[in-house]
Amino acid sequence: MAKPYRRERPSSSSSSSARANLASCLVATVFLIFLLIVILVVYFTVFKPQDPKISISAVRLPSFSVSNGSVSFTFSQNASVRNPNRALFSHYDSSLQLIYSGNQVGFMFIPAGHIDAGTTKHMAATFSVQSFPLFTPSSSSADGFNEVRVGSTMEIESKMMMAGRVKVLYLFSHRVMAKAGCRVAIGVSDGSVLGLHC
Repeated sequence: MAKPYRRERPSSSSSSSARANLASCLVATVFLIFLLIVILVVYFTVFKPQDPKISISAVRLPSFSVSNGSVSFTFSQNASVRNPNRALFSHYDSSLQLIYSGNQVGFMFIPAGHIDAGTTKHMAATFSVQSFPLFTPSSSSADGFNEVRVGSTMEIESKMMMAGRVKVLYLFSHRVMAKAGCRVAIGVSDGSVLGLHC
């Protein structure tokens, strides 16, 4: 006659071993979470990439002419770009744009380059702006026709954008970008810069 099957109860040593393994896993998990939090805090306070800082110092128009209600000129701008990061800033997607009365009248790509960590680079850009109408439409006159007039001053807007990448911890790259805009008041009679508001 077969003996009935008896299920053996686990020994106290194996159950205490399982408890010890579980405690070890919990301690390791808590340690890893704490380490991850410390790494994130250090990254966001010390190594987090910052956008470069653009400062436009001067704008000149070396040549300026008005003919038949249209204007053309050479635009020259001096700017300084500061890299506040602890790593090299490599810029490759940068441009300078001129806006007049809501329309783009000039554009220039800024050549790719780099700015060392914690340093400031001075940049000068000069390019020719093709002729564009200087007239600004005014309200309709009594006879129903739109009048056009030329004032003694005109205003253009200069928009500079610099974009590129900064290395983080020598392993990862992070995209950064900076923009700067200035309104330039120009005397129509001689092309003198009357005001610069950045």
